[in-house]
Amino acid sequence: MIDDSKPIFLQIAELIENDIISGVLAEESQVPSTNEFAAFYRINPATAAKGINRLVDEGLLYKKRGIGMFVVQGAPEKLRQQRREHFANQFIAPLKAEAAKLGINEDELLAMIKANSPT
Repeated sequence: MIDDSKPIFLQIAELIENDIISGVLAEESQVPSTNEFAAFYRINPATAAKGINRLVDEGLLYKKRGIGMFVVQGAPEKLRQQRREHFANQFIAPLKAEAAKLGINEDELLAMIKANSPT
């Protein structure tokens, strides 16, 4: 799962985010420790900590002193909203801009999307 496409700490953060969104990590559940991530992915514990701390800084995880990191109440919905915004900015806006260049109106674009959707 870890590759060279982006920094490892970002990949660790994304793995945790994906587990939160999918429900593998429920609200108030404990996240694997930095040492567990480090051992499993054969990375430096500081790298794993950087990914986890990023999620703490974003308000998605919190620390229980001496116990570990836990998922914040409301984290799944917060992540979904962030990802929806990212999706709109990264995919929908450019799609609409290209459609406009090609003279494709919204109705035609919606029809094209529906025609190419998995059933």
